[in-house]
Amino acid sequence: MTVSVAILGASGYAGGELVRLVDAHPSLEATYLGAHSAAGGRLAEVHPQLARGERVLGGIDPPSVPDVDLVLMALPHGASTGPGIAFADRGVRVIDLGSDFRLDTPDRYLEAHGAAHPAPAALTRWMYGLPELFDVTNARLVAAPGCYPTAALLGLIPLVRAGLVDAGRIVVDAMSGLSGAGRSLREDLLFGSIAEGVRAYGVASHRHRPEMEMGIELATGVDATVVFTPHLVPMLRGMLVTTTIPLLRSVSREDLFEVLTEAYEGAPFVDVVDRSPQTRWVVGSNRALVAPFVDEPSGNAIVISAIDNLLKGAAGQAIQAANLMLGLPEAMGLPAAGLMP
Repeated sequence: MTVSVAILGASGYAGGELVRLVDAHPSLEATYLGAHSAAGGRLAEVHPQLARGERVLGGIDPPSVPDVDLVLMALPHGASTGPGIAFADRGVRVIDLGSDFRLDTPDRYLEAHGAAHPAPAALTRWMYGLPELFDVTNARLVAAPGCYPTAALLGLIPLVRAGLVDAGRIVVDAMSGLSGAGRSLREDLLFGSIAEGVRAYGVASHRHRPEMEMGIELATGVDATVVFTPHLVPMLRGMLVTTTIPLLRSVSREDLFEVLTEAYEGAPFVDVVDRSPQTRWVVGSNRALVAPFVDEPSGNAIVISAIDNLLKGAAGQAIQAANLMLGLPEAMGLPAAGLMP
């Protein structure tokens, strides 16, 4: 079976990865590539690394998109709402890599983005698409998680579900490569602004904090409070998330390891490892590495997770969800090994 796919936002970093993955997928075919400011140009002009660069980018307005089986949207925040609703009304399967449909309530959306959702009734139609923790099999509308929540929730949810940790006092410190900020031309993202330095951003205000709390609550039924501080580091891609969370009782590192290993038994892309992972080990793959530790003097669990922010944190996770939505093998067409050196 060949599934026709439209990729909107194909000129961005995540969009380029979607094109690369769909082109290599044995059951998916990119029959339409759409972009905003790059519409009318050739793919090679924005992604010279991709094959078949002669393909011309169309627009992102739904009327310009032909009938397809699946739409993948990698659009900036706020740009997915209209197209997402239009394609949903068409009866097309849709995966939104953006943040327009991730949050489950208008109140949580307002908390995350500081503005009301333009179509709050639409939020209930979309499933949160972290495949290892939320079942998206046969779903029609999926909102892909953010990159930071993906890495954090993979380490957190099994421990909260097992009743081992206090979800009311979670501290998440995270580091991301430059590609996590997108492809926009901004002075604070130029080489001279980021080289040889690390900086925190979105301190006490990042939109992924409410998403992390939502993910924990949806998956476990336990109310969560997260303190989240992201950092931009001078590398192109990769994400390392360190979560510190109080233990509710005395447990060993082996206990945490056992809970996480059991939670991801049979999961093709999550590996529980016994040493602190490095981003270099996952770049170029859809793999997530999770390592638990116990800090006995403070009575805290520490979980370190590493992902490629553009793959498991974006395009790869979307293809993983698409496979499940379409009844295909979950790992089909996805790289499981990183690139090193």
